[in-house]
Formats: sequence, structure tokens, C-alpha cells
Amino acid sequence: MKRLMIVVLSATLLCAAAQAQNDSIDLQEVVVTGTRNATDVRHLTMTVDVLGRDVLTESNQPNLLPTAMQQVPGLMLTSRGMMGYGVSGGAAGGIAMRGLAGGAGQMLVLIDGHPQYNGIYGHPISDSYQTLMAERVEVLRGPASVIYGPSAMGGVLNIVTRQATTDGQSTHLNLGAGSYGTLQAEASHQLRQGRFAATAAAQYGRSDNHRPRMGFEQYGGYVKLGYDLSQFWNVHADANITHFNASHPGSTASPLYDADQWITRGALAAALENHYGRTSGALSVYTNFGRHKIDDGTADPQKPTARHFRSKDQLTGLSLYQTARLFSGNHTTLGMDLQHIFGHAYYTSKETGQVIDTPNKQSGKSHRNEVAAYLDFRQDINEWLTLDAGIRVDHHSVAGTEWIPQAGLVVRPISTGELKAMITKGFRNPTMREMYLYPPSNEELEPERIWNYELSWRQRAGQFSYGANIFYLKGDNMIQTVERKNVNTGEIENCGAELQAAYTINAHWQLNTNHSLLHMEHPVVGAPQYKGYLGAHYHQGRFSAMAGLQYLNALYKATGETPQKENVLLLNASATYALAKCLRLWVRGENLLAQSYEINLGYPMPRATFMAGVNVDL
Repeated sequence: MKRLMIVVLSATLLCAAAQAQNDSIDLQEVVVTGTRNATDVRHLTMTVDVLGRDVLTESNQPNLLPTAMQQVPGLMLTSRGMMGYGVSGGAAGGIAMRGLAGGAGQMLVLIDGHPQYNGIYGHPISDSYQTLMAERVEVLRGPASVIYGPSAMGGVLNIVTRQATTDGQSTHLNLGAGSYGTLQAEASHQLRQGRFAATAAAQYGRSDNHRPRMGFEQYGGYVKLGYDLSQFWNVHADANITHFNASHPGSTASPLYDADQWITRGALAAALENHYGRTSGALSVYTNFGRHKIDDGTADPQKPTARHFRSKDQLTGLSLYQTARLFSGNHTTLGMDLQHIFGHAYYTSKETGQVIDTPNKQSGKSHRNEVAAYLDFRQDINEWLTLDAGIRVDHHSVAGTEWIPQAGLVVRPISTGELKAMITKGFRNPTMREMYLYPPSNEELEPERIWNYELSWRQRAGQFSYGANIFYLKGDNMIQTVERKNVNTGEIENCGAELQAAYTINAHWQLNTNHSLLHMEHPVVGAPQYKGYLGAHYHQGRFSAMAGLQYLNALYKATGETPQKENVLLLNASATYALAKCLRLWVRGENLLAQSYEINLGYPMPRATFMAGVNVDL
């Protein structure tokens, strides 16, 4: 009944939109994800969703991932509390696309096109992705391994960072407080003066959360500097860092004490870009790093553990690409990537701080190197047809050499719509954890591989737009643990359909909806069979509000012989009132239906929670 309600409400949106007039629309929807250079989305064979800063900041969420989960069909994020995802045992923040998970290193997060993941475990750290740094987020659904290499086999979430584009300066403050002692604060300043641009931001957040021993506290900062060397060349550099302290209470069936985490993650990047009439490209260097200190906790508070788990990791790389129009209607991109991956895990004594033993078999194998080259050839045959083909050769110092092809076409039978079809391969190299860390490790592992087949249609008609796609993906060589050993024995076979639509009723009302159906031949934890969302936005004078209804059906919390699923209907809402030109009050409520549910097995989510605060713009 809940799923039917979402579908019926969405059908109402579609019927109302059919009455919309075919007003003029802006067809220049430009994205960078999928090609590395700015491209009209109508000519891309991939399915890409773009969330602008207005969408990301509308509900005053300090982390951008909850908004992305609501707005992007097929994208799923696991949670365990009001604030903070944590790492290690009992962590949440797993990002999955179409049943392929970031926790398994199959979903790649980028910042300005640069990969962001833990060098040992191979997965993104979700507490690092703060709204304060993002100008927009672009989500590519489906494999993107030709351009971005391993770990992009499920899809890509690219955070495009902020930079002032017009002369002047501005300051923004956001302060909020709410349920369970939750606090959030953010301050940012942007400056543009002639050729020079700068952005700086800082963030703080904390929460006791709704369970004992589940506190979370985070500090973060971001800075970006840019300079236009000439009309055709510019240079920019940015840095972000976040530190958080998190406590892990254990599951309700197996409580833990003193399970604390101290995590620092950071990233640095610098790029030199060129933009000419017939060619554009960039040379960039980047690094992201982490320092982790973890107390695994104890079931008996009278018997604390004697050691801390520690790890250091770093991913350093160089990216070079150039796109050229070799002839009319052509875009050819040639690029190369170099990466050096470092990771080291060990234990230290709580009493002396000395290294007491190591849980790994790395024996000098904590360094890995990867070199890759790729070519993407896109040709507009005429006004209604575009062909695309790409190939990547990727050599990993441990996993060996992998060839990754893709091919697709775009047919534009009408000026406001396009039909897309594509076939592409995705892959993921085994991580250091899987090869060297803990008893299941296996040094003989090979890369995981999948093939994805996709067909989609997208159309804009006045104030109404919609898109629909179907996909089928099949993979083998998936890494699984069998008889306490990691082996390439798993298979994956997923298929599904996704739909999204948006309708601007008038100057005051906008509606949007998205839906995804997923059939998994081999189910995985954290992936629902159906995910639906219906959102409404209202604006009148100084007042604005939004509400979103999210339904998850058959969300797997456990698989195997005794699978466990969860169904949940969530209502979230927020409102803003402008007291003055520079001062706005806001309020946000989540799970307003007070549902009792879990996304992670054994970690019940809070019922209705509230936050309220103020935005100041100077």
C-alpha cells in the first residue's frame, strides 16, 4: 500500500504535467562527469543526474549524501543515527548504486574528478563529503571505468567544488541545533577580484544520537584558490580536511563499550587548465590521505581492550587529458592517469604506545602503482544522431593489465528528447584488505568484472521533464569469503528500471519524483528492491518549504539462508523564513511519521527528529 501510494501520487504529477504548455526551455545542460570536460548532456550516452547548490542547501543538511539519496534513483545510503556514519565495525554510510556498493569499493566518489577512497579498504569515507565544499554534485549511474578506472564499476558521484565567478565577496553563516544534543555550524567566505578567486569554509557538528555510547563530533575545513592566467589558461588549487570522533555502541543484540574512533581524512589538489575554441584539457596532481585510530571495544566494560587498531593510507595521482574537435561534430578525448597507493595497518599498545603486532601479511606490499591511458571518441553524425566509443588500458602493479571498452549512441528524434543506448565494462581491483589483511586474505585475487547494458529516454516539455531507463548488468569474478578465505567465486546479475520527473506548476509550486526497481539474482545488504521519492517545493514571498516522502521496499538487512528485509515510509520536511535580506530562519524535521525501522541490522534509527537554526548572508 505504501509503494502504491507513492506511485499514485507520482502518476498524479505526470497527469498534471501533461497539461503544461510547451514553453521555451534551456537545452544547454552542461556536465563534466562522464567526459572530464564540459559537455551538453544531450550528447552523452551515459545517464547523469545533476544536483545544484540550491538543491544541496535547501534542507540545511551538513552532509550532501542524504540529499543525493533522495534525488537520484537507484542510489542508496545506509544510516545508523541522526549524525555521523563512522568507520569499521557497525559503520554506516555505505553508498550503493543498483546493488553495487561503495563499501565494497564498487561505487566511486570523486572531488573535481579525483578519486577519494581509503587506500587499504578501497571504500569512500562518507563523513568526509560535506555540503560546504560543493557547488554541485553529478551522479553517473552505471559503470564509468573507461574514464575513471577501477572502483567506478557501479557508478560515480562527483563533487564539483565551489568557486566565485563574479567580482565581489560574500560571507555565509549557518547555525543549527536540535534533537539529541545535535549541533551544526558552518561558515564560508567567497571572493572574486579580477582574475583571482578564493573560497574558504569551516564546519563543526556534534550529536549524542539516540542511543547510549553513540556520540559523534566533527571538525572540517575547505579552501580553494584560483587564478586566470589568460583568456585561455587558468590554475587552481584546493584542500579539505575533516576530523571526527565517533563511538560505536554495537548492535542491540550485542552491545559494545569503549568502541571509539578517531579519524582524520584530507585531500589536496592542484590543476592547470586550458580552454580554447577547438580544444580543452587539464593537468592535475592530487592526493588524499587518512589516519585512523580505533578501539574495537568490549562486551564487558570491566575488561577493556589492551590495544588500538591504527592505519595510514594515501592515494597520490596525476591526471592528464585533452579534448579536441578533430573535425565538425567531433569530440575526441585522450587521457592518462598515474596513481600511487599506500596503506599500512597495525596495532599499538594502549599502555606503552608501542607496536605490538600486525594483523596483515603485507610484508613490504603496502605500496601499489597504477598507470592507465584512455581514449573516448564521440561523433555527431548529424543533428539527430551521436555515436560514442571508448577504450581504456589499465595496468596495476599487483592485479595486472585490464582492457575496458564501451560503446553507445544517442538518437534525438525530436529537439526536446533523446534516446540513449550503451554497453560498457566495469572492473574493480582487489583491495589491500582483501589481499593482505586479516585471516580471509588471499594474495592470488583477481579483479572483479561486470558488463552493463542500458537503454534510456529523456524529454523536456515546457515546465515538465522526465527520464526513464532500463538496465541489465552481469558480472563474475566477484570477491567473496568462502571457508574463511577470499576468492573470486561470486556472480552478480542485476536488472531494473528507473524513472524520474519534475514539474514546475507555477512560480510558487514545483514537484519532483523518482523511482527505481531492482531485481538481484544474488541479493546484497543495503539494497532495496524498490525505492521511491516524491517531493514538493513551495515558495511565496519570504517563506519557502519543502517536503519529501521516501519509501524503501524490501531493503535487505541480511542475506544468506535467513534473509531479513525492511519496508519503511519516511516523511522529511523543512521550511525557511526570511526575517531580513541577510537573515533567514530554518527548521527541519526527519522521519515525521515516527517510523520504527533499521537500515543496518541491529541499529534502529531514531524516530521523529527536529533541527532549527539561522542562515546569515553578508
